[in-house]
Amino acid sequence: MTPAPVIIAIDGRSGAGKTTLAVELAARLRMHHKVSLFHLEDIYPGWNGLAAGIERYVTTVLAPLRKGDAAEWVSWDWEKHYDGRSNVTLPAEIVIVEGVGAAASDARPMLDAVVWVDAPDDERRHRAMARDGSSYEPFWDGWAAQEDKWLETDDVLDHTDIRVLNRADGNAPDDVLQSLNYLPSLSPVLSPELSARRGLQLKAERIAAAPDPAALFQALYATSANAVWLDSSNAAVASGAAAERSRFSILADDGGSFGQSVMHSSGATRLSIGCATVETTGPFFRWLDTVWGRKAVRPPAGYDCEFTLGWLGYLGYELKRETGGSDVRAGTPDAALLFAGRAVVLDHRDAAVWLLAVEAPDADDWLGRARGAVQSAAPVAQAAGAPQASGAPAHPAGDPGVGHQTLEFSSRDTEDEYKAKIAIAQEQIAEGNTYEVCLTTTVTATDPGLDPWESYLALRKRNPAPFASYLRFGELTVASTSPERFLRITSDGGMKAEPIKGTRGRAADPGIDEALRRGLESSLKDRAENIMIVDLLRNDLSHFAVPGSMTVSRLCAVESYATVHQMVSTIDARLRPGAPRAEAVAAAFPAGSMTGAPKISTMGILDGLESGPRGVYSGAIGYFSLNAAADLAVVIRTLVMSSDGDGGRTLSLGVGGAITADSNAGEEYEEVRTKAFGVLSALGAEFPEG
Repeated sequence: MTPAPVIIAIDGRSGAGKTTLAVELAARLRMHHKVSLFHLEDIYPGWNGLAAGIERYVTTVLAPLRKGDAAEWVSWDWEKHYDGRSNVTLPAEIVIVEGVGAAASDARPMLDAVVWVDAPDDERRHRAMARDGSSYEPFWDGWAAQEDKWLETDDVLDHTDIRVLNRADGNAPDDVLQSLNYLPSLSPVLSPELSARRGLQLKAERIAAAPDPAALFQALYATSANAVWLDSSNAAVASGAAAERSRFSILADDGGSFGQSVMHSSGATRLSIGCATVETTGPFFRWLDTVWGRKAVRPPAGYDCEFTLGWLGYLGYELKRETGGSDVRAGTPDAALLFAGRAVVLDHRDAAVWLLAVEAPDADDWLGRARGAVQSAAPVAQAAGAPQASGAPAHPAGDPGVGHQTLEFSSRDTEDEYKAKIAIAQEQIAEGNTYEVCLTTTVTATDPGLDPWESYLALRKRNPAPFASYLRFGELTVASTSPERFLRITSDGGMKAEPIKGTRGRAADPGIDEALRRGLESSLKDRAENIMIVDLLRNDLSHFAVPGSMTVSRLCAVESYATVHQMVSTIDARLRPGAPRAEAVAAAFPAGSMTGAPKISTMGILDGLESGPRGVYSGAIGYFSLNAAADLAVVIRTLVMSSDGDGGRTLSLGVGGAITADSNAGEEYEEVRTKAFGVLSALGAEFPEG
């Protein structure tokens, strides 16, 4: 008897391409493993024998293989319509069983992975006829009826690990092999494939150019279902500490040989790789630790950006369930990321463009197309819709904003309700349950037909910011003009957090504007808010920091943006060598500037005060790079455009402020309105009254 093999079932209706997929997958796995392959069509007892064939397969083939024994079984003679010769299938390191019913309910306890193959009905029939010719045609309808009957009583689709939409274009075997790498049950045996996934080679080109980022993004990704633009939209006007945050912009989608996307909701992770989709359960940050945190590539010479391809997207606030918060279900995914195996990085300081691609058969073709797009894109100075170069507010009040649609937002809380919640938060502070409560609300509107792309261009023009971003994940669009860094981890282990607490609106009159800035700078209340969050973040970073490495290089500095002045501090630390980087991110999530202090108890208070989930708002947007670096912004000043479930879309904007013992309810509510102005005014909308 040999050790029990890993058994992978490839199931699906007839004609979906299971046999070809199984043969090709086995060929790839044989590069590193001994593989046995069993086809259920060899054991079905005739054209009406699906149920009996499944029973024979489970008892005479699967059961002994599961134990590591040889399987002795009798094949069916399709010409004589009777039992044929005896056969033996030997166990191997990996066994692939393929055919209708391979993952039937009686088989599943003995399987390590289930792959379900889908294809349109007309394509399935065409493939089956092309393979078996006239011998199958008289029996197609009868066999299909047996499949229907089986599926009516067997919930195999609910127990599928990987689903494949097989387009017969030759991509399915590679997509499935990559998907198998993500199943925890297979990771021990697939260690050679995992190692190959991490041993990637990076191709890079530098072009001396300063193309318009918006035109370049449209040229490359206008038709991409999933695409990300991490947009340093204030690069032209950034100075001081803001200049470091605003040097690079990153443009990418999930196309190409290595392209992938992942959605996580309430403990379930759904990963899409080409035509295959793999579903696993478990905490998101645990999943993140399996795909990020080790140095898989080296940056090219002369390249200063920390992003060397990898995962880009957002982490939603409700991931707090994994970091000490309660479990709240959001209407949008708790995380949405795409894996970019190729990307464009703009170096705004040096007026250069870097094209990055993982070595792959399609890499050179993409590099050529990207090179042409860079050369064709108009220079920034000539681009329509480029951010304003002035430090004053970009548009006066009353500007009609994007388009001509009438937008009327409603608030989850009326002014009186929000002020009442402020009073409750202050009662919690007085009772010693918290020191600071970052109370938020949400304003929403029915989308009258806004173009998400044009809406983002209007936002970035009105409110340029170092961490602006445009994320498109199918029907979900996130348009952010965030000025706040949540957490940066460099490849060599540097950690940096830059919380914002304290906000004042801008004024068109320079004298009034300067007075507002000075008022924020000297505000004892705002300084107290900021310092409390600095202390909270020092604690968050300390869990994985080298002892003694923590410093606060800036405390309560004021930075000015197009529509607001902000009070910003900077905390630096060194990550302990060998520390799990995904856990270091989780230890600081969600950003303390969006919860209050102490974090865990205050999140519980907020769950009682706020009347719904925050969703994307208050989470983080950014990247997790293949060189183990990450740079994440806090999701504020962000418009989320998502499906309403009835064919339309909902627009939502989260806003809030920090409540302390000496907060004035009227001033806090006015701060909420000020923070919403930059987004709502760009859409030609106003903050709801009442």
